[in-house]
Amino acid sequence: MSLHIESIGSGAPLVLLHGWGMHGGVWSDVAQKLATDFQVHSVDLPGYGFSGKGEGEGEREKGGEPVLPFPLPSSPFSLETVVDELSANFPEPIAICGWSLGGQVALHWAAREPEKVRRLILVSSTPCFAARDDWQHGMAREVLEKFANELELNHAATLRRFISLQLRGSENERELLALLREKLFSRGEPDMATLRAGLDILRDADQRGELPGIKQPTLVIAGERDKLTPPQASHYMAQAMPDARLAEVKGAAHAPFLSHPEQFVKVVTDFLKAKND
Repeated sequence: MSLHIESIGSGAPLVLLHGWGMHGGVWSDVAQKLATDFQVHSVDLPGYGFSGKGEGEGEREKGGEPVLPFPLPSSPFSLETVVDELSANFPEPIAICGWSLGGQVALHWAAREPEKVRRLILVSSTPCFAARDDWQHGMAREVLEKFANELELNHAATLRRFISLQLRGSENERELLALLREKLFSRGEPDMATLRAGLDILRDADQRGELPGIKQPTLVIAGERDKLTPPQASHYMAQAMPDARLAEVKGAAHAPFLSHPEQFVKVVTDFLKAKND
């Protein structure tokens, strides 16, 4: 098996990590725009898209040309194993942009390898996806359990429902829903074990304690109308990390890079080009 990474542009490296149920192709439009200033690496996380579909099926691309594939870990999908694989594929210091579940991967990577993660961008992310007694900015655990049960009955319908929740309330909601549904299975269906493990991460992971130790410059991007990871979670992260700033996108739900791409690209580019304070 191999990890599929599409690389375009030149300049400082920027790694894009997608959310649960999707693949790196979800970034395609903004990746093209960001590639004007950066070398952009869009990753299919293990078990998603073209990654982990069998020996030789995944590949790394640069300017449309395949590069030698990289082996995937045989252990289950977890924050630790995914960061192990990503770190092996990106040995040099980088900037990371993680969306939703990809944001939790990015948080763990930044906390574990501060010398490698130069800058951090968290998009519609949260340190703790599920609600707890001391954390009211998360999804009810019974809702997550319902998703897990429905996944076993009809995974395709469950993924489509999850997409609908991501975009609910967003400007251009109907157009975006059509776009995401088109992209959803464009690289095949994700691995079921990976989907289950991803829901386990969303249910169990609590990275609030790691936030004060993440000292890299961080940009937290929130959608004003996000129903999955409410803006309050982004405000919390921006306040808890020593060098973080918040950008809230008006009219956006859980996918501001899709609903407001120009604004997203500008705020990311300005942040990555800014000198350290």
